[in-house]
Amino acid sequence: MFAGYCWPQSVAPGATTTLYCHGEVERARLQVIRKGATDDVVLERTIQVFEQELPDDLSVVGCDWQPSGEVTVDLTWRSGFYLVRFVADDDRVAEAYFVVLATEPQDALLVLSTSTWAAYNDWGGPSFYTGGNTSALRRPLPSGFLHKSDPQRFRIARFVDWDRDEGRAFARTGYSQWSMAAGWANWEILFARWAESRGFSFGYATSYDLDQDQNLLQGYPAYLSVGHDEYWSVGMRNNVESYIENGGNAAFFSGNTSFWQARFEGEGSQLVAYKTALTKDPAYDAQNAPRLSTMWSDPLVDRPESEMTGVSFTRGGYAHMPNAPKGSGGYTVWQPDHWALDSLALAEGDDLGADGIVVAYECDGCELEYVDGKPFARLSSAAQPTIPAGFEVLGTAPARLWETHEASGELHESYIGELNWVAERLGGEDTEANRRQFEAGHAVLGTFKRGRGQVFTTGCTDWAYGLEQNDIAKVTENVLHRFIAD
Repeated sequence: MFAGYCWPQSVAPGATTTLYCHGEVERARLQVIRKGATDDVVLERTIQVFEQELPDDLSVVGCDWQPSGEVTVDLTWRSGFYLVRFVADDDRVAEAYFVVLATEPQDALLVLSTSTWAAYNDWGGPSFYTGGNTSALRRPLPSGFLHKSDPQRFRIARFVDWDRDEGRAFARTGYSQWSMAAGWANWEILFARWAESRGFSFGYATSYDLDQDQNLLQGYPAYLSVGHDEYWSVGMRNNVESYIENGGNAAFFSGNTSFWQARFEGEGSQLVAYKTALTKDPAYDAQNAPRLSTMWSDPLVDRPESEMTGVSFTRGGYAHMPNAPKGSGGYTVWQPDHWALDSLALAEGDDLGADGIVVAYECDGCELEYVDGKPFARLSSAAQPTIPAGFEVLGTAPARLWETHEASGELHESYIGELNWVAERLGGEDTEANRRQFEAGHAVLGTFKRGRGQVFTTGCTDWAYGLEQNDIAKVTENVLHRFIAD
């Protein structure tokens, strides 16, 4: 086994992060690479490697390893994601990362979905999907989370079309099966490459930075969420919502966004989420539990994510996945004259994003009502999360929540399908009638204003895969230019 991690996971210029590497070799070559429009190697040297202890409960307590070295961030290094590559003499490679924080506001702040990476991390023990409820951040991530040679090929929305040869090709990569569901190497790297190549300059931060620092967004004209951004803490929600209320702009180029409430514990070294095991959570209260680690839409929490994003996974679901609508891969456009679609030759009913298969994997939506065949957000309903007044539906695509027996992958026996869970918690009981209320979901592309700020949402995880196509690239540019100039 050859693996490593860095701690802390984010550092300011001039500060130091410590390297921890485990293996049965004495030394390894170290490369530190800033990933963006180009791959810039900023540091190379040799480090020591140790055979470290691997406790049975390391997925909970983390890896208290002997340091293999340190990296002090040069004052000239730009804010960004830095891939740390350890290369053994036999050419085995281990990967870790750290984020360099910005010293002053840039065009926008891109907060990486590191809490979600932690939730899917099964290195050395169970993730939240294989039986765990506490994830140690001080441990390596599985192969494929931080680097893939071909993200477009090995994306989760494509495996439904894989033949046997393609499945074997994925197996030969050595990537974890969970690396298609979470990690920098899926969505955020694609967005960073595209944006930087077009002259946008971002500050970067982690989920924990957003949780802890009330001033993190100060001075930024825009906040960005990209890809699969599923697990949010109270601090993260408070800071983003306060930012929007006070005039900030938030662009959610993401899906399944803030579906689960989670908590950072152990001074940020652990992420906790009991999810459907409500009564096991110390925060459980049968009457009122605002910090309960379940759905933000749960009545006990009573803070649906749609209040922040405009949409919710409870009214969305899966697309271009097994047991889900395949659709066109794009949205049906309903407001072609909206500013977000400016300069695109679209008419009502046209398709947006199909060439990039952007409506895929996990999608967020809202309950819809139709007037003359055109969908609008239903703002009041007893069985749905709150939708902000003034929410504009720009595009829709079909999606569907899974029932327990329909889920794919090696999920733990405790898994409860989202359709069953939503029916129970929002409908009051997991009955066929209640499941039917939530089964026909949508990915919803939309915008709204909140306080003095404004929000744009794609309602899908896979938007970044469409940036190679002119239509998705143009919408993204429209949003960024408007929000940055606002």
